[in-house]
Amino acid sequence: MREAVEWMVGGQQGEGVDSTGELFAKALVKHGYSVSTYKQFMSRIKGGHSNFKLNATKERNYYPGDQVDILLCLDNESLPKNEPFLAERAVVIQEGTETSVLFHQGESDYDLLTVPMKSLAKELGNAMVQNMIAIGISSALLDLPKELLHSFIRNVYGKKGDDIVQLNIDALQKGYELTDDYLPHRISPLGAAELTDQLFISGNEATGYGSLMAGCRFLSAYPITPASEIMEWLAKELPAVGGTVMQVEDEIAGICFAIGANYSGVRAMTSTSGPGLSLKTEALGMAGMSEVPIVIVNSQRGGPSTGLPTKHEQSDLQQMIYGTHGEIPRMVLYPATIEDAFYLAAESFNLAEKYQCPVIVALDLGLSMNKMTVPSFDAKKVAIDRGKLLSDKEAAAFGEEFFRRYRMTEDGISPRPKPGMEKAIHLTSSNEHSEDGYITEDPEIRTKMMTKRLEKVRHALIDDPFKLQSSDGIEPEYADVLLVGTGSTYGAIAEAMKRLNSENGETHAHLHLQQLYPLPQDQLQPLFENKRIITIENNYTGQLLNLLKQHFPIHDRSDAILQFDGNPFFVETLITKMRKAVS
Repeated sequence: MREAVEWMVGGQQGEGVDSTGELFAKALVKHGYSVSTYKQFMSRIKGGHSNFKLNATKERNYYPGDQVDILLCLDNESLPKNEPFLAERAVVIQEGTETSVLFHQGESDYDLLTVPMKSLAKELGNAMVQNMIAIGISSALLDLPKELLHSFIRNVYGKKGDDIVQLNIDALQKGYELTDDYLPHRISPLGAAELTDQLFISGNEATGYGSLMAGCRFLSAYPITPASEIMEWLAKELPAVGGTVMQVEDEIAGICFAIGANYSGVRAMTSTSGPGLSLKTEALGMAGMSEVPIVIVNSQRGGPSTGLPTKHEQSDLQQMIYGTHGEIPRMVLYPATIEDAFYLAAESFNLAEKYQCPVIVALDLGLSMNKMTVPSFDAKKVAIDRGKLLSDKEAAAFGEEFFRRYRMTEDGISPRPKPGMEKAIHLTSSNEHSEDGYITEDPEIRTKMMTKRLEKVRHALIDDPFKLQSSDGIEPEYADVLLVGTGSTYGAIAEAMKRLNSENGETHAHLHLQQLYPLPQDQLQPLFENKRIITIENNYTGQLLNLLKQHFPIHDRSDAILQFDGNPFFVETLITKMRKAVS
């Protein structure tokens, strides 16, 4: 019995690659496996090679894997492009004119099953079920029980009628028969799994879900890959709870509408990617200066300019932390996993209202657009805290004819009325202003107001600012090498650490930052002492390492492993580079 399987389907974009991959992934989830996925696709609607990769395991995993045990080829490019990644004695399933099986020896040894899936599907009654034949072959290779797959097909296609359900069951059966006839026992069966109460969800969907649960009732945004799915998900779900989604004319309007909604007292957000964040930057400064809360989700992709719209990168860290002219209060959060995306999205709204400032939730394409199984979210963990937002009664208690919106307080956070309150008439300004909101250029007031705004977030801390793990039973603070990452590199780093630990007598720990700004220096300081620091990041300049060097004296014992080709890290690549970095 095998503990895991790595499966891939490749084909021309628009020819059912995603739907086939997602269908097989959901079937494995239904069987109780933990599934992580990754999609490679082109910056076009149709045409060009794309693929869908998954890793299914009995235990929870966060990494889509390096190799391929079963490769389903729906075009002529799939095999040559992915042959270098085939595992030993993999099975390749390919469209052909007649059914045959060939053992291929070369750079990779694999069994090549050629099947006329299109013609077989037509014989069954509909050419569109050719991919279900391929799923049947894949399922049979792993010895997955047909009965559960039949039940799954009924759930997926039941609304389309009994004929469609039976057609897909027949196609699945044809795949099982082909495997029995041509590839018996070529791959060891996948052991039974018993993970229950799982969600199969993407980072974008989890972010939208967390935002909804936190009381977000307004999103304004402009479509942009890889963030568009957040808007699409909320457009379906927000109206049911009285919320609104606006697809606006451009990125600037996206943030300005959201600032206006937040100013009026509604929890609101905008979502974007790097090019959109660049356009939103002036309005970001306006929110910081006027102390209006707002949540901005930035899903990173390959840049600069239009860059690589459908490829992975982590090159916006400096922009998110420092972007805007002048200096403003802000927080920058970066979930490590899809599960964290739900909870951090929810927490970001509390933080934005507590500190009355922009909160940027960073994602990357690897997190945003790929699905993974996670434990069902616990709604009880989502508590809504609106900070110093005043009720009419609380505002009236101040007894002011003209409310001082920016009054000085011990913690730097001013009581916040909503516009239209009879007892809290006030001014809000994005120019420098005094406590009452009137524009001023007085040096003394300017100094006080700048200090007020920036000091209020200096020690802000989220519930889970970083993840920390080690293996071989060592405490992380005593490890020889500390591996540091952010975002979707979490799974690859964790897996690489397991394989590498104790090699050559060195021990490794893994720190994954979820709060980038303000950096939790007091909590991190003990972890950065007396060890080698290696950051692992998808950008050219080592932005994460440079951030750490600004706060910790690690210049002579730190290094960065960098990759910026549009692809996520492979574990084997990481291990090779780690060995080189510590040698």
